[in-house]
Amino acid sequence: MHDFSFLGYTLIKQQNQLESVSDGKLGIMWGIILALISGALMSIQGVFNTEVTKQTSLWVSTGFVQLTAFFVCVIAWLCTGRENVALLTEVRPWYLLTGGILGAFITITVVQSMGSLGPAQAVIIIVTSQVAVAYLIELFGLFGSSQASFSWRKILGLLIAIAGIVLFRWEKA
Repeated sequence: MHDFSFLGYTLIKQQNQLESVSDGKLGIMWGIILALISGALMSIQGVFNTEVTKQTSLWVSTGFVQLTAFFVCVIAWLCTGRENVALLTEVRPWYLLTGGILGAFITITVVQSMGSLGPAQAVIIIVTSQVAVAYLIELFGLFGSSQASFSWRKILGLLIAIAGIVLFRWEKA
């Protein structure tokens, strides 16, 4: 692996650390930290994208988001292992390759929901929806995920999240 940039070195080092901590408590803590960072970045990105949409248009903003994400991925690929891109032709089932299409619709729906509801209300509903759909995916073992058994605790957690939406939106008359 030839790498001459600090960014590439950092990415390779982080990738190696991720591979070495994937098991055990350190792996769980790392996963929690990354999830917290991801949540924060999604909220910030949603606000940024909504403001760009107000100044341009929905499709210009969404296209720009996808294009800049592509460039970041290409730069990261150039600075790291440079895995064979042709491997994408071997991915099965084919629908797994629609993540970019879903990403465009995610960007559009986040921008529009934040514009309509405001960042905080939109995010709490988005996250609750993510939890509900993720649980259904696990419960039924969809899309190649491991099937999880039914859990009343998880249903209760989801109901608490829904109650949180109601409380968050509830305004005194």
